[in-house]
Amino acid sequence: MKKLRLATLIIMVMSIMLVMLAACTEEGTGSGGDDAGFRIVIVTSGSSVDDGSFNQNNYEGIQDFIATNPGSTVTAVTSASIATSQQDVEAVVGDYDIIVVPGFQFSSISAVAVANPDKFFILVDSNPDEIDGQEVFDNIYAMTFKEQESGFFAGIAAAMETKTGKVAFIGGIAFPPVVNYHFGFDSGVLFANRHLGTSAEIIQLPAFAGEDVRGINVGGNYVQSFGDQAQGKVVAEALIAEGADILFVAAGGSGLGAFTAAKESTDVMVIGCDVDQFDDGVFAGGNVVLTSGLKNMRINVTRQLNAIANGTFNGGNYLLGADTDSSGFVSATGRHQLSAETLTALNDAFARVKSGELQPPGNFFDGNIN
Repeated sequence: MKKLRLATLIIMVMSIMLVMLAACTEEGTGSGGDDAGFRIVIVTSGSSVDDGSFNQNNYEGIQDFIATNPGSTVTAVTSASIATSQQDVEAVVGDYDIIVVPGFQFSSISAVAVANPDKFFILVDSNPDEIDGQEVFDNIYAMTFKEQESGFFAGIAAAMETKTGKVAFIGGIAFPPVVNYHFGFDSGVLFANRHLGTSAEIIQLPAFAGEDVRGINVGGNYVQSFGDQAQGKVVAEALIAEGADILFVAAGGSGLGAFTAAKESTDVMVIGCDVDQFDDGVFAGGNVVLTSGLKNMRINVTRQLNAIANGTFNGGNYLLGADTDSSGFVSATGRHQLSAETLTALNDAFARVKSGELQPPGNFFDGNIN
């Protein structure tokens, strides 16, 4: 009888312990604590997280965080279209702790964030839309970039390396970040012509001119999509036919079509965008990538995920540039094909931009650069 009572007591104690353990586990999952980790979702539109460029760079930032926080998980969701971006975020927000949304098209998540104050949002390439006069939200870290700085470096490189004397920019859609790249590139070419002894011509075809978010024609050469490789190739081939031998491509997945056009041509090179795209330039005859203009979203996404994890997250709208190593160009040995002269000029330009001495103009460039 004593043995029976003892066994019963042991069973009761074990049951209580199991209930307490289950309660603690459930609490940890709900709060996104250290033991359970965070449930992270990245929602993209235009192309997926394996586009080799913009979206992938953001996704890799999440992967870097998970590598040191193995309890956390990430799910990638691709919108049906740019027009459904907000609805696609609304559809998944309830299932995750952190929502990462790369792209100007996600500026409307303000309403989703207000309705879900317990969720964290990392918005890349845009500030959130204003709601009743409110422009900054406690649970949204919005990062925008001085893309014009990286575009400026690309323009200098193109002007100094062209053999035909003709260079061109190819964009996806004329969203503000892409227009920043565009006008930064133009200003870099003009800067090189004015100060570095070059005489490069910028080729722009009216048939491919971009229209910005205000409905204003900004010129340039735009694919009108971030996920249309076929049209990206068409635009590139038209520019190559006009004599352009260096193309700065800021078009996401569409840009890979421009890479193909360069590979199928003779002595045409591409400047990659957002990330180091040197591997995308490989073909049987060598490599078409001259260098790449960088927008370092990866390290900044990781920084904000770490801030959430350690309790230092501070929502707001932040503009990032060379001073935080968030813009630049690829100069690592074996990852570019720049001449020593061009590399020296670019390193000097980067130092001057980082210090604030040079401030390349972005959207709505008026042609003036010192």
